[in-house]
Amino acid sequence: MEHLLGQEWDISPAGGATGEAFIAEKEGQKLFLKRNSSPFLAVLSAEGIVPKLMWTKRLENGDVITAQHWMEGRELSQQEMNNIRVAKLLQKIHQSDPLLSMLKRLGKSPLRPESILTDIETGLSSDVADIPIIKQAIHFLQNNLLLIECDEKVVCHCDVNHNNWLMTETDGLFLIDWDGAVIGDPAIDLGILLYSYVPREEWNQWLARYGKKLDAGLEMRMKWHTVSQLVLSIQWHHRRKRYEERNELLQKLEALLMVC
Repeated sequence: MEHLLGQEWDISPAGGATGEAFIAEKEGQKLFLKRNSSPFLAVLSAEGIVPKLMWTKRLENGDVITAQHWMEGRELSQQEMNNIRVAKLLQKIHQSDPLLSMLKRLGKSPLRPESILTDIETGLSSDVADIPIIKQAIHFLQNNLLLIECDEKVVCHCDVNHNNWLMTETDGLFLIDWDGAVIGDPAIDLGILLYSYVPREEWNQWLARYGKKLDAGLEMRMKWHTVSQLVLSIQWHHRRKRYEERNELLQKLEALLMVC
């Protein structure tokens, strides 16, 4: 990194699971650097969904480094996820033709529910699969598979947790960390957001801001995809021996499956 930018830059790790992100500072300038970001980042920047992409450079070893303008800010609180701006930005993302076209050009095909279910069934370790609430979740996913067909296919972020929403000091709002983006049913994003952050009695109001009307079909699709994401997350935490987080998600899963 120092060879790429020059010795006058102070470069430090930015954290994150991959260890591929860095912060570069020099004389009041600040950049967010990432190694081997997807070309998708350029379209996200052009659409105003992530902070501005400043430049992209290829290293001699083939790695690609991207630099984004560093935006001072904070993550949204859980309460702020009920804000109209969150609904409007997610609507913009789901309705974006440039984002959808770019993911298709990158070889992404629509994620189908039967593929999600197959991945869950084949990917669960035996000790997780034997947990009673996990068995109940798999039964729910299998029984309702044919009820969640959806012709609408959009770009889904797949991790719309409040800590991935950046509110800047200049009142800008961005959704960051797009490594898990897929083409799929918008209910993938809507379900986890509504179930996690919005009281059930306010769903109609939130969805009206987003541009949809709540009906039985959408509600089933949101529940199905939220259950599937929770099961996958439980397995992820279990494999990493993060048992406290796993147990919290098991409780969330149990509460969700009790909802009619």
